[in-house]
Amino acid sequence: MKTSTDLIRVDLNVRSETYDYRTPMKFGGRVVTDVTVVSVDCHAETASQTAIGLGSMTMGVAWAWPDASLDDVTKLDIVVELVRRIANAFSDRECTGHPLDICHRMIPVREAIAKQLASERGLSSPIPDLAVLLAASPVEAALFDAHGKAAGQSSYSLLSRPHLQHDLAHFLGESAYQDVWLGDLISDTPVYTMPLYHLVGALDPLGDGDLEQPVGDGLPETLHDWIVRDGLTHLKIKLNGDDLDWDVQRVIRTHAVATGVRKAPAKGQADWAFSLDFNEKCADEEYVLAVLERITRQQPDALRCIQYIEQPTHRDLERLPAITMHRVRERLPVVIDESLVNLRSLRTAIKQGYSGIALKACKGHAEALLLGAVARHEKLFLCVQDLTCVGASLLHSASLAAHIPGVAAIESNGRQYSPAANRRWMAEFGEFFEVRGGQVPTRMLAGPGLGYGSDPALSQ
Repeated sequence: MKTSTDLIRVDLNVRSETYDYRTPMKFGGRVVTDVTVVSVDCHAETASQTAIGLGSMTMGVAWAWPDASLDDVTKLDIVVELVRRIANAFSDRECTGHPLDICHRMIPVREAIAKQLASERGLSSPIPDLAVLLAASPVEAALFDAHGKAAGQSSYSLLSRPHLQHDLAHFLGESAYQDVWLGDLISDTPVYTMPLYHLVGALDPLGDGDLEQPVGDGLPETLHDWIVRDGLTHLKIKLNGDDLDWDVQRVIRTHAVATGVRKAPAKGQADWAFSLDFNEKCADEEYVLAVLERITRQQPDALRCIQYIEQPTHRDLERLPAITMHRVRERLPVVIDESLVNLRSLRTAIKQGYSGIALKACKGHAEALLLGAVARHEKLFLCVQDLTCVGASLLHSASLAAHIPGVAAIESNGRQYSPAANRRWMAEFGEFFEVRGGQVPTRMLAGPGLGYGSDPALSQ
């Protein structure tokens, strides 16, 4: 049975732009110096309205496709082409109905497109699932954004029974979710404000003594200066995962800088919260436990600041022998990130000891909603992270975090590394990119669609 808000026609257009980083970012042994952003404009129709939706995402191929046998330029070219082909497939087919139904039906189509493209490019192995999700993500976001705008409502308010024809069992393939609806677990309004997780990259100077080559662009140059200017309370610390002494000292030094700026939280301000991100470089669970044990001995106050740990070991959960996280979980929440590509991978990770999930808009809006609902329903630890998102991609990531109850904070790395990519959004959303008091005003994302409006570039 169709509803009045169903999409009856979509036409998608893909565009891209590249920005240099103001400073290099190092993670998982890789250094990134620029970012390509792919945006998708969706011209959509319902039975009574037309609208233009926008989806945008940073193409982080170094993260989504770390295969060393291919250079990043080649991988980026393939992923951008994959975006175009997926968008064309959505435009060419009869993509009618709710965006969640459309995206669900298109999963085998995008997989077939990726397989064909890999064959054409003579790849020795398939395009990774994570890279396929990345390519589909701006297409999905554009669809959901257009759907809400055509209805004149937030896309999140269109996840309830009157607008969706299927319960979660239909999308997840698990009978336990019969008569459980997405709108029961996802809020239709954003929280008023959320703390921001600031990235401490492995190359980032912590204090003036670490600053070797100042950028000189007027923005903060060190972690100390970022904390002072932005009133930060949450820090995401990138670690090496294969250098125990360096990793332990990085956490302890970060804690020293943070507490040197503010030894105790100001009235009404949160205490320090850290997340540790090893970017899959740890050999095993023992390494993570050794890091925690040393921090406990050397600076227990720093350990008490750690809120959770991001996926420490390799992303192949099927590799034998399996690397479990049961003992780490006893000490701190540990979330699956790079391995999380579908519900099956989540189930495997939980069996191996993971206690929660890291959602990312770059894996697709539909998947983020569904797995976020699973995490809420099953009371898993839940966080939302970005992919150094800029402009609309950051606003999309923030809207996702703000509508999933239980997410404590959001990331915003693009403002540190690629502020030029945010420039055209500053007039309307400056408070998102010029953070003060350690908070972002997620209440601003309550408008139609995904909440961020149209791309200012299209009106220039």
